Amino acid sequence: MANPLHQFEIQVVAPIHFGDVNASLTNSGVFMLITVAAVTLFLMFGMRNRRLVPGRWQSMAELSYEFIAGMVRDNVGNEGRRYFPFIFSLFMFILFGNLIGLVPYSFTFTSHIIVTFAMAMFVFLGVTVIGIVRHRLKFFSYFLPKGVPLVMAPLLIPIEIMSYLSRPISLSIRLFANMMAGHTMMKVFAGFVVPLGILGGWAPLSIDVALTAFEFLVAFLQAYVFTILTCIYLHDAIHLH
Repeated sequence: MANPLHQFEIQVVAPIHFGDVNASLTNSGVFMLITVAAVTLFLMFGMRNRRLVPGRWQSMAELSYEFIAGMVRDNVGNEGRRYFPFIFSLFMFILFGNLIGLVPYSFTFTSHIIVTFAMAMFVFLGVTVIGIVRHRLKFFSYFLPKGVPLVMAPLLIPIEIMSYLSRPISLSIRLFANMMAGHTMMKVFAGFVVPLGILGGWAPLSIDVALTAFEFLVAFLQAYVFTILTCIYLHDAIHLH
């Protein structure tokens, strides 16, 4: 049986070196580029021939736009409109990356903690900078909610700081763990199909089909969760509780 973790191995596609710096293009980087190209083509084809009565591609593109616009409006408010392009790009990048990873012999870059942690840290640092620039020193009042007795401050402030600093960790692990676990399970059950033959192979095959359908749902849900948590963090930075 093939190693179910083999699908997550990073492989160099095009070796690139600048002195001691290794900037080689890997399979992960290739599928990131493919994801960016797929999102770009999807939006270009969707809005190329805009009509009053939208067709299929235009309907999907407009639905994606309205879905994220509503998420930003409901969770951040009108102040979040300026951040809509970033949030929309983040959602589409994660969603298409998850979906493309379900294609046989492809690579799921969102199943790597370094990728999800990099995105989570970018969101965390960006939100923190926005909060500090917007509120200056008042931003640090976030760690001591209004109305809390001062006697509770020595206990509550460290808890709030730890909770705040754990955001990129929880955000990255949630996406990475769900994508890796799902793909591993699919590979494990697929490995039993051929050895069990015609009589017994139908059982793991049926489970794999069900898991594939479930993974499509997980691909969307994980992109949604990552994006809506980004909106919530942005709301906290703008409004401070």
